[in-house]
Amino acid sequence: MIKEPRVFEEWEKGWKEKEGPLPFNSALKIVEALWQEGMRMGTLPPSDPLEGIETDIRIARILNRCLRNSSEK
Repeated sequence: MIKEPRVFEEWEKGWKEKEGPLPFNSALKIVEALWQEGMRMGTLPPSDPLEGIETDIRIARILNRCLRNSSEK
């Protein structure tokens, strides 16, 4: 958890201005490394990939409703 989000946001903004957008290949390497780490920790792949899907769908519906309502204003 980030204890001082404002400090992180300032750092992130400066980094983005300096570095520019992350190239696709670099992003892919990061995702692959995170997946490998999850496998080493035993958390990936999930034993039941659909576990919790109902909650995810419910959250997506709520967020989509919020987006539609905010764009109508």
